[in-house]
Amino acid sequence: MAEYLASIFGTEKDKVNCSFYFKIGACRHGDRCSRLHNKPTFSQTIALLNIYRNPQNTAQSADGLRCAVSDVEMQEHYDEFFEEVFTEMEEKYGEVEEMNVCDNLGDHLVGNVYVKFRREEDAEKAVMDLNNRWFNGQPIHAELSPVTDFREACCRQYEMGECTRGGFCNFMHLKPISRELRRELYGRRRKRHRSRSRSRERRSRSRDRGRGGGGGGGGGGGGGGGGGGGGGGGGGGRAGSREAEVAGPRTLWTILSQDMIFPAFPPPA
Repeated sequence: MAEYLASIFGTEKDKVNCSFYFKIGACRHGDRCSRLHNKPTFSQTIALLNIYRNPQNTAQSADGLRCAVSDVEMQEHYDEFFEEVFTEMEEKYGEVEEMNVCDNLGDHLVGNVYVKFRREEDAEKAVMDLNNRWFNGQPIHAELSPVTDFREACCRQYEMGECTRGGFCNFMHLKPISRELRRELYGRRRKRHRSRSRSRERRSRSRDRGRGGGGGGGGGGGGGGGGGGGGGGGGGGRAGSREAEVAGPRTLWTILSQDMIFPAFPPPA
């Protein structure tokens, strides 16, 4: 009997444990599911829930109509996001074996990022730290995930272009990065020290476009010692730090402290 129960654990034959949560780390029923969601106490993989914001789903004009985002802009935005998160994970927590982003629309999967570290200790450290951080003006919700084999979690029909359930499919629809970025990130992962020059260059271009050529507004964030940046550079310049965090179209990572409570949404510019 014990061998039989072990053989069906996490499968559709298991009437006690949720097979979807076991395979995908998420279930559309959430806490209302009639089967158990066995959250792992250790794992190589972490899930960052709903952290990726697809601009095609959120872009709206002033009159409330949806704005068109070109495929080129979409891919560039996604590549920047992927590189930002991947590099931060490796530089701060440990070597990343694999990272995947869901392109699903269901509430339990939309924008989920799964990061598989080489070591379980690195994953545990990342979860503990990331739950005290913000990303793109929103608090991060990180947890250990049971997913270690993404081949079982992915929708095979989607990979063949045949999924009829669309974005609301309950299996992962993984959003691909450009081949150039894949070669760059995974080709250099054996090196312990990485250059973030490409990310800095992208951020610089984005900020230049956002400022429209104005050179004085970024003095505090750049530490240039200008009149407007003096408060942000000093020990008491929390307002300046917050302003720098939400100023540009790109994101900066933020660590919360006990005496620093940020609003749920960035203040208007």
